[in-house]
Amino acid sequence: MIEVKDLVRQFKSGDRTIKPVNGVSFELGKGTLASIVGKSGSGKSTLLSLLGALDKPTSGDVIVDGVSLAALPDTKLTEYRRRDIGFVFQQFNLIPNLSAVDNVMLPMEFAGVRKAARSARAKELLEQVQLDPEKHGRRINRLSGGEQQRVAIARALANEPKLILADEPTGNLDEQTGEHIIALLSSLSRDHNTTILVVTHDRSLANKADRRFRLQQGRLSEEASRQRVAAPAS
Repeated sequence: MIEVKDLVRQFKSGDRTIKPVNGVSFELGKGTLASIVGKSGSGKSTLLSLLGALDKPTSGDVIVDGVSLAALPDTKLTEYRRRDIGFVFQQFNLIPNLSAVDNVMLPMEFAGVRKAARSARAKELLEQVQLDPEKHGRRINRLSGGEQQRVAIARALANEPKLILADEPTGNLDEQTGEHIIALLSSLSRDHNTTILVVTHDRSLANKADRRFRLQQGRLSEEASRQRVAAPAS
């Protein structure tokens, strides 16, 4: 379970104090797909950076399965990012001259997993995100945007993280492909019992999450939830 307590991140801008995250609190259970919507500059990316331990809060805490991030030294925060967090980005952030399989294997290599096990798991994950097996060995720069995002999601799952943070994961995709990616994330959160938090400006996609939040002027509010979207057809 992820528990966020009174999270604040403030910056100085001249004589002004800016708080893109201002007293945010919420809890997410395992296997939940949650979404956060908000305008550009509302603090969404700042909040994801705090949850992913890429930035430290001014005050407040993030607690993951009973472990307080505020109490962890930098070395342990690095382990947390490597072991417990998976990141999915709008720009995919894949290595273009490597194959799909090699991109998914990379986080496992950093975690010390043996090559044979890395390869087997990478292929299994690519099958789960429904990438055509004929394209597993294809270089990233020869895949479509939707296919690249599938590889990025498989890579995020590589080390069996407790939490996946997705920053505008459908921002570079057409509407139909974007909807399929959201459905895929929903299916994976259920199948892997992984908590997934998606930040998006697209309300129609956000509405398909189990729980929906809005971030406005650094404040988070929860909206009425809707029925979970069905898994994509194979």
